[in-house]
Amino acid sequence: MAEITASMVKELREETGVGMMECKKALVEANGDKAAAIKILRESGMAIAAKKASRTAKQGIIAAQIAADAQSGVLVEVNCETDFVAKNENFKAFVAELLRDAAGAADNQLGEIAKAKVDAKIAEIGENIIARRNVRYQVQGLGAIAGYVHLGGKLGVMVEIGCQKPASLQNPAVQAMLADLTLHITAVNPVCITRDQVPAETVQAEKDIYAKQVAGKPANIIDKIVAGKLEKYYGQICLLEQAFVKDQDKTVGAVLAETGKAAGDEFTIRRFVRWQLGA
Repeated sequence: MAEITASMVKELREETGVGMMECKKALVEANGDKAAAIKILRESGMAIAAKKASRTAKQGIIAAQIAADAQSGVLVEVNCETDFVAKNENFKAFVAELLRDAAGAADNQLGEIAKAKVDAKIAEIGENIIARRNVRYQVQGLGAIAGYVHLGGKLGVMVEIGCQKPASLQNPAVQAMLADLTLHITAVNPVCITRDQVPAETVQAEKDIYAKQVAGKPANIIDKIVAGKLEKYYGQICLLEQAFVKDQDKTVGAVLAETGKAAGDEFTIRRFVRWQLGA
């Protein structure tokens, strides 16, 4: 068997872009023949995948899958280089396959567990593909999960609500409210659920800005103006305090309370995620 030197591995790596260990394995299998090693790497799709990996992938699809009983859900983002490929049925089917894989994956580990599949698809399609991120929700206690994908996969949302009564989850009005919540989060882009989730340093920074905007006024007036501007700020970024997208006269919190009262239950928003493609 030919001796595989570090320089041989380095040379093969520079030519193919594949990792050092895989290059060494290929050279061992090819008995030191570089051309044969390149052929081995190409046949496995590694050389193609490695070369494509340096290219920017900002297009793609965000996809969601919510269980029929609304007790779990998965959101994934898979990127490619061009909108043309993103709209291709082959790529869409591949994203659907990765979405199923993500149901059993830890958050943001899809890229690792599906690496072989991704590399093979890169070799097939000829574009760089990245399984960029994934998240899975499992209901914590009584509640339900909903998801929504907008603009053909450009925006994706998943939200979990909590309740006190299992029967509420079968209530059409409650199901409609949950669907409306995903639409609201998609459209209005909240930062957090409640104001106590806003970091103290962020609040102080906002106060400082508001105070400088009215510098020179009496202190008591400044305090009132700052307090008023801060309330408006909370109303812009806190989900429960935002004006509801389908009825601007009500806050999201008020809509939850009204739906709860009609259903004889109490609803809370436990968590949500909103992704924008490439952001």
